[in-house]
Amino acid sequence: MAKPINPYLVLMLAAVLPGAGHVALRDAARGLAFAFFVVFFSVITYMTAPPDRSFIGRHAGGIFVWALSVPDAYRRARIRTVMARKS
Repeated sequence: MAKPINPYLVLMLAAVLPGAGHVALRDAARGLAFAFFVVFFSVITYMTAPPDRSFIGRHAGGIFVWALSVPDAYRRARIRTVMARKS
């Protein structure tokens, strides 16, 4: 079994680019799904938010999904690391 990737590296990748932490874990489908939904909900929020909102307010849907993907990637990396140590 290959050595698992460092969970802190996965955390950093996930924080920098949506889905990148999952792709580093070799779970590309999940990473690309997160990236797709970040873009999708950013566009939906942008189209429905009033023009006087800030950048964060106009993209809040995508930022929310991105915020959900970061701990998910870290948790998956941490679980793989712990399971690799047990075996």
